[in-house]
Amino acid sequence: MDGEGGSSGLVKSAAVKLSEMSERTKQLGTAIKDPHQQRRIILVIVCVALLLDNMLYMVIVPIIPDYLIELESQQAEHVHVVMHPNSSANSTSQDKSNKDNLDVQIGVLFASKAILQLLVNPLSGTFIDRVGYDIPLLIGLSVMFVSTCIFAVGENYATLFVARSLQGLGSAFADTSGIAMIADKYTEESERSRALGIALAFISFGSLVAPPFGGFLYEFAGKKVPFIVLACICLADGVLVLTVIKPFSNRTRENMPVGTPIYRLMVDPYIAVVAGALTVCNIPLAFLEPTIANWMETTMHSSQWEMGITWLPAFFPHVLGVYITVKLAAKHPHLQWFYGALGMVIIGASSCTVPACKTFGQLIAPLCGICFGIALVDTALLPTLAFLVDVRHTSVYGSVYAIADISYSVAYAMGPIVAGQIVHNLGFVQLNLGMGLVNVLYAPALLLLRNVCQMKPSYSERDNLLDEAPQGLYDTIKMEERRAKKKGYSSAGNCLSVDENGFDTFKAQRSLSEDSSGTENT
Repeated sequence: MDGEGGSSGLVKSAAVKLSEMSERTKQLGTAIKDPHQQRRIILVIVCVALLLDNMLYMVIVPIIPDYLIELESQQAEHVHVVMHPNSSANSTSQDKSNKDNLDVQIGVLFASKAILQLLVNPLSGTFIDRVGYDIPLLIGLSVMFVSTCIFAVGENYATLFVARSLQGLGSAFADTSGIAMIADKYTEESERSRALGIALAFISFGSLVAPPFGGFLYEFAGKKVPFIVLACICLADGVLVLTVIKPFSNRTRENMPVGTPIYRLMVDPYIAVVAGALTVCNIPLAFLEPTIANWMETTMHSSQWEMGITWLPAFFPHVLGVYITVKLAAKHPHLQWFYGALGMVIIGASSCTVPACKTFGQLIAPLCGICFGIALVDTALLPTLAFLVDVRHTSVYGSVYAIADISYSVAYAMGPIVAGQIVHNLGFVQLNLGMGLVNVLYAPALLLLRNVCQMKPSYSERDNLLDEAPQGLYDTIKMEERRAKKKGYSSAGNCLSVDENGFDTFKAQRSLSEDSSGTENT
């Protein structure tokens, strides 16, 4: 009897758990259908993708150099035993040559991700504009998953180089489509700034936490474990994309708006100024990451744990910078250019003070200043790119955020290769003074953006043809479907001159008028 009572109790508890799971599934399904809840879930998915990409970018910093040195020593011992079985003498010049060669290999390996990302971004931006944001995001996560698995099993330089390059390919799709999707879903400027600020916080968290995360797991669990953990998270995020965003559901993709070609966006002076600022402000971070550890070891005799957590304290001022900029942008949106310029001045001043530091505690302050300034620049200028596309081009964001990704990639492609040569030829002090000076001198260029906030959409078909709230990229699909039903459309009072926003708005007006008159005649 006791056995039967126990089994019935187990059955009842299992039934209760199943009903709870069913209720949670229904709640998730309801949340997915609600547009406001859906875009929050999409923001979480994109933020996880950005976190993964930046963790994978930085997690190899404490792992790969040590692993390659171990492989190099094993190969050297094997060659020495085969070629000179009775000799125990080591050539100092040969050791130095091997070390220099290994440094070059590590620099090329680190830079290969950004280099391939730089080459692929023009193509990925155009592809995203053509097919939407969801499929490229899934492609990027899939490639990043494969790349992470290759990192886990790779046991030679060639395999690790392929894995690093594949990560650049995946990032060109995942990062660009993810940021563009956020800009598309959050159409209000204040909401867009807040959402992009959250994404930037995840990027910062991934970049700054990954080295201690990777170093700890590598030390106590081996090389494979950090990459296996990241691969599992990547797989889970891909499953969320399939279940929530449903990239392969039936959609009228042929009616999607045609985005402005990327080459036309590149020659837009406002976008070019923003892209230049994004590159310049990230140069100190990109150039210091591969060089500061050796300088700390040489000048202040830092321990391994100090070099490992060098950038970790900078996460908090970065998040603070994002928060402050979002709040200020909500109250004073016309000063976005000023927040960016102020950030570049802070970066320049902080970079110049790095060589003057004599202890680890002193070094934390300028590094925090650099990350705080980068937060100001990124948080102020990334939403500005979307706004510029809205008022001067077509509201499709793949290509413009591909340009932003190119800007970042230029800095991080040069960093591992160029920074070491500058330090070797000119010195660490000159490197920092040069980076600081470039940032301070570029800040006045952002004055060009001071009147951007006064621009208004020249010809807002969305406002006139849609009754419901805008849903982002697919508004134009609905617009096309309802255009035939809309007669007697008046566009008076909603057009600006050609030279005010930089493009011919009357051409679009005449085109729509001709379509309407043709429909009435038929």
